[in-house]
Amino acid sequence: MNVNLAPSFPFREVQLKLDVDPKQQFEILPELGRGTFGTVFHCREKATGLELAAKIIPYKKKKDRGDMVREIDIMSCLHHPRLIQLYDAFDYENKFYVILELIQGGELFERVIDDDFVLTEKACAVFMRQICEGMEYIHSRSIIHLDMKPENILCLTKTGNRIKIIDFGFARRYDPGKKLQVMFGTAEFAAPEVLNFDEIYFYTDMWSLGVICYVLLSGLSPFVGGDDQATMTNVLQGAYTFDYKSFDAVSDSAKDFVRKLLVRDGERRLTARKALRHPWLAETTAQSTTELSVTKTKLKRYVIKKRWIKAVNTIIALRRMGARIDYDLV
Repeated sequence: MNVNLAPSFPFREVQLKLDVDPKQQFEILPELGRGTFGTVFHCREKATGLELAAKIIPYKKKKDRGDMVREIDIMSCLHHPRLIQLYDAFDYENKFYVILELIQGGELFERVIDDDFVLTEKACAVFMRQICEGMEYIHSRSIIHLDMKPENILCLTKTGNRIKIIDFGFARRYDPGKKLQVMFGTAEFAAPEVLNFDEIYFYTDMWSLGVICYVLLSGLSPFVGGDDQATMTNVLQGAYTFDYKSFDAVSDSAKDFVRKLLVRDGERRLTARKALRHPWLAETTAQSTTELSVTKTKLKRYVIKKRWIKAVNTIIALRRMGARIDYDLV
């Protein structure tokens, strides 16, 4: 697997442009997808022909504008091959136009459940190493991501193994002089200190990486319950097990890596730098190339369930906005 750190996209210093029409410089092409806060379109820079993505986010409230300014400010200082790159940004007619590197490989978990992908422990280690490389850099810039989950890890291409960390909407700069607490994130991947509304730190992201790694190795989620409240209770208790058939083919070293991330006391968790030095991720370690067939079967179920939940939530949101839905098309 070739996962060298050669940048695949130019790093740029970006300043938010006010009252400049982005369509003077960029051709907005077909829609690529929709999220909670905006819509992503394929776009092309007119001067160079460079293919990009344009995330368009309408706003009305001052707070919404402030949140987007913060996200752009954070992204503008993050220049690393493991992170999605910001190319340009506009605030025009009560909409933000965030021009981004175009990533066409889809979500990591969607990639690994492809019929043509052989899921092995070695492949898992290659992916986790890249994630930790990105996280080490983010933390070195005094930034905490705060929304690490499988949906925010994309593959650069549909056939390669290079990944990109995306979505810095919840990210915060760490200021040692201020106590940082947050009440957002995804319960399944949130650290105990987030759910307890305790002070957060760089180690908060590392718990989330432990959950992602557990799911990637087994196709199972360590703390998920019947609903968010049950999930939060499980996270706060911090009790999980490797006593599943999926883990029969997983090495003790891989389990040790997860174990050292899923520690309730954040101070005792591996930092991103120490995670990269763990024997399981060390490049000299010869991980197993045996296919994790049980894991892949369970991971497919996990991804399909997530798709359904996302679809149902989208329908609920549309209905709340008064949309009429033809369920024969769903």
